[in-house]
Amino acid sequence: MSTAKFVEVHVDDVVRLRKAHPCGGTDWTVVRLGADIGLRCERCQHRVLLPRSLFERRLKAFLSRAVAVDPSVDAG
Repeated sequence: MSTAKFVEVHVDDVVRLRKAHPCGGTDWTVVRLGADIGLRCERCQHRVLLPRSLFERRLKAFLSRAVAVDPSVDAG
């Protein structure tokens, strides 16, 4: 039995998808996480929700990664 591998995605990651938005933009900012991934087009600021499985199939590259906050590290 194989275990499913999930892409590690964080809010504020900037990603490039294989399919372009009708405005012509291919770069998106992640704005919501869950069963659906919320994305905002970098070109026209339109927001869409994609099921995680569809998002992982369409993902082409990460353009920038958000800094992951480690809750075990004390900031002060």
